[in-house]
Amino acid sequence: MTSPLLLIMNKLPKRKNNRLLTYDYKTGGYYFITICSRDRRPLFSRITVGAAICRPPYVELTPIGKIIETAIREIPAHYDGVTAGHYVIMPNHIHLLLCLETDGRQVAAPTVIGHLKRAVSARVGYTVWQKGFYDHIIRDERDYLIHLQYIENNPAKWTEDPYHTTQP
Repeated sequence: MTSPLLLIMNKLPKRKNNRLLTYDYKTGGYYFITICSRDRRPLFSRITVGAAICRPPYVELTPIGKIIETAIREIPAHYDGVTAGHYVIMPNHIHLLLCLETDGRQVAAPTVIGHLKRAVSARVGYTVWQKGFYDHIIRDERDYLIHLQYIENNPAKWTEDPYHTTQP
């Protein structure tokens, strides 16, 4: 006899695993990370468009965005051999290049991101994040440069973003 709870659980949609099942996320290297705000709400920043061609769009952080930036900059203080290189804090998501040095005693990249999300939520007083995050394992220098350029160009492409929403 099957329990009613098991029947209900079998009917629920299965959540896709975001991580590569056979990959060790303690492996040194670079990871391109994207974390979105809960319900894609524009809580983190405003994108201000510069005058004509002379000034490109730039990011103005909200108070929550400033908390996120502080937490990103504090990552090396919490984890030896882990740094957050380039990043951008967009209105409803962040992108960052996370670097794990190869010394054999690494923390896993998902652990670092989980800590970042918890630290920000604790400082804000409520969770600002959607569940999970997206990662891409950087494979070589070309891949790194593509993702670096993506981060740098992201504010200029904000209005083209499929999740572009009204500014905070």
